[in-house]
Amino acid sequence: MISYKEKLNKVTTFMFDVDGVLTNGDVMLLHNDVVRTLNSRDAYALQYAVKMGFNVLIVTGGNSQDVKDRLLALGVQEVHLSSFNKLNVYNEIKERLGLLDEEILYMGDDIPDYQVMQHAGVAACPQDAAVEIKHISDYQSPFNGGRHCVRDIIEQTLRVQEKWFSESAFEW
Repeated sequence: MISYKEKLNKVTTFMFDVDGVLTNGDVMLLHNDVVRTLNSRDAYALQYAVKMGFNVLIVTGGNSQDVKDRLLALGVQEVHLSSFNKLNVYNEIKERLGLLDEEILYMGDDIPDYQVMQHAGVAACPQDAAVEIKHISDYQSPFNGGRHCVRDIIEQTLRVQEKWFSESAFEW
């Protein structure tokens, strides 16, 4: 059986869910607005992955334009909001970008991510993911959603590919 570290060598594309992965899943209501927080270490890793030539995409059931704007400002190439059939979105992206499943790492945390994670070359999840998701994950981060689990898996992938902490890390 191939270890998840070996699978990381083939990854060219990161796909992430938002709620429960890039955020801790809490939703704060403030005068009819929904407020979420993103971890700055996750944000740095997203930017760094893009800089190192990786595709970084978001597939979420959420519909927050503010979250989309922030992620695009970090360099994320695509943010797919209101993605209730994530497998359809995954397949459309894969076909359009000419990707193979083995090139895609998907990190999700709950039942809506299940089908996509069964297809992705590397399925990853935060420590506090749903039990069903943990059972099909190649890797469970020791970090909870919104607490740099995204940084964890990006850093691991780039380290395996010898692209982490390179000279270009200092050329912003």
